[in-house]
Amino acid sequence: QLRLEESGGGLVQAGGSLRLSCAASGKSDTVDAMGWFRQGPGKDREFVAGISYSGAKTFYGDSVKGRFTITRDNAETTVFLEMVDLKPEDTAVYYCNAGGNTASYYYPYDTWGQGTQVTVSS
Repeated sequence: QLRLEESGGGLVQAGGSLRLSCAASGKSDTVDAMGWFRQGPGKDREFVAGISYSGAKTFYGDSVKGRFTITRDNAETTVFLEMVDLKPEDTAVYYCNAGGNTASYYYPYDTWGQGTQVTVSS
């Protein structure tokens, strides 16, 4: 069974930065693309960023383009989300996901981490 575990969330002021990490374990050799989603209070879960297995393709939600960067380390089967210029509307639980991708978009499989809270104060 594949397991995903996020870390790195916390409380930060608007304009600040955070780096999230997600480590895969268990059947980590089955991991292909990986991604991040988030769910804010009273909101639906939304796509944040995705990255292909090789790292050559990245995908971003419109609200985070230019501020968030997704990278991965396949040797450690870990994916990272670097977040800068954070805004109060970025406040959410951030979930790691294992998925796949085409040339144009990321698609999630039904494998999720437990989530990590990011809170941005104004």
